[in-house]
Amino acid sequence: MNKKIIVLAVLLSIILLGLYLYSTTKDKQSSDEIVLYGNIDIREVKLSFNGNEHINSILVQEGDTVKKGQELAFLHTEILQSNSVQAKALVEAQKQVLGALLAGTRQEEIDKARADLQSVKAKLISAQSTAQRINKLAEKKLASADEAEQARSLADAYTAQVKAQEAALALAVAGPRKEDIAYARAMLIAKQAEYSRALQNLKNATLYAPENGVIRNRILEEGDMASSQTPVLTLALTHPVWVRAYLSETQLGLVKPGMTATIQTDSYAQKSYPGWVGYISPTAEFTPKNIETAELRTHLVYQLRVYSCNLDNELRLGMPATVKINTAQKNKDTSIQSLKQRCAQ
Repeated sequence: MNKKIIVLAVLLSIILLGLYLYSTTKDKQSSDEIVLYGNIDIREVKLSFNGNEHINSILVQEGDTVKKGQELAFLHTEILQSNSVQAKALVEAQKQVLGALLAGTRQEEIDKARADLQSVKAKLISAQSTAQRINKLAEKKLASADEAEQARSLADAYTAQVKAQEAALALAVAGPRKEDIAYARAMLIAKQAEYSRALQNLKNATLYAPENGVIRNRILEEGDMASSQTPVLTLALTHPVWVRAYLSETQLGLVKPGMTATIQTDSYAQKSYPGWVGYISPTAEFTPKNIETAELRTHLVYQLRVYSCNLDNELRLGMPATVKINTAQKNKDTSIQSLKQRCAQ
């Protein structure tokens, strides 16, 4: 009987020792791991056209997966296309105006101005000769004073025409003024800008996906009037997603941005998702009072975001999640860099 008691005591001692060692090892292991609870969060983008026009077509439905740069919807473009054609024609016309000024006066125009000058000079010589002859006749009373005056006036008129024609020839030889060329060049730049704006307005008639994601909602339909203030589609960005959780003040010093983490959900209980700590709020969620007890300070919490790729589209908005962070890690895991690159693709 005593032997049985001794054996039972030894067995009991061994069991207690094992439980103690297991408990100690478990506590040591768990002391290096922080477990947090939160919900999956994602970014959403409300997509709208940069212009006012009726919607011609929408190519996607709720739940459709789209790629960055994919065409999603179109506006009616008849007016925009006409504006583009008109702006392009004005650019071409102004190019011709500037080209003519840069080319200067044609030689044929200079030759014509020179010939016109010679013609007016010949008429001036004839008028001056006539005026002298009539003046002599008027002195001998063989011509009236009015005839002499008319002859002098005609000679003076041809003299003015000669000066005008000389100036016209000088302008033809000198060519366009620098100010006229500068004005024409500035007008060309302005019309090119108008053409670029017309092309951009035409491009804005197509709605593109800014990033990879899933169409969450169709707000407008074909035939509706679109504007920059009215979203057409809501796009959920699926890469990356994050778990929004909270750290207590006592845990704040143990977690650093860049640490690796694992994420688990009830929907896929046997699956873990690798992640990394990407953001820790610099301020507490609640405004602290001027005087706090030690107990109250431990109740302050700080928002934490643990990012992860959602390559299989299994992490959904609002899904409860469990985050485990090993606080004993010292160096950043290089696999996180490759994970971030996969998320960015």
